[in-house]
Amino acid sequence: MSFHIVERILIGCGFAAIFTFAALTIMLVNDVQSGVALIWKNMLGSILMGVYFSIASLIFEKEDWSLLKQTALHFILSVAVFYTIAAFTGWVPFTWGALLIGTAIFIAVYFIFWFFIGRYLKKMTADMNKSVS
Repeated sequence: MSFHIVERILIGCGFAAIFTFAALTIMLVNDVQSGVALIWKNMLGSILMGVYFSIASLIFEKEDWSLLKQTALHFILSVAVFYTIAAFTGWVPFTWGALLIGTAIFIAVYFIFWFFIGRYLKKMTADMNKSVS
């Protein structure tokens, strides 16, 4: 089990590295200058989000919980972790307008991931059922 968690953490760090590289590439192309401290803080936030989401997916492996309970807990924890990290990194300014827009974007992205992962799992289940029958 502990190897499984370490593996997930490393996968989360890998995704964080990809997103950080993409952001740095956009900054480079647009000739945006930034200090090392700011880049470090944002990369740390990205790594923490990657680690959180890689470990939080274990919630969906609790077979005795309903999908609604799993999704609700995952969503609530995700919002809490995101805004904690956002406060540290400055990703979302803490004004009412920014919080509303940030929350709307977060919910939209969460729903998109939830929807496509659900479709993928249904397709995988159908394929497995075909191979059994």
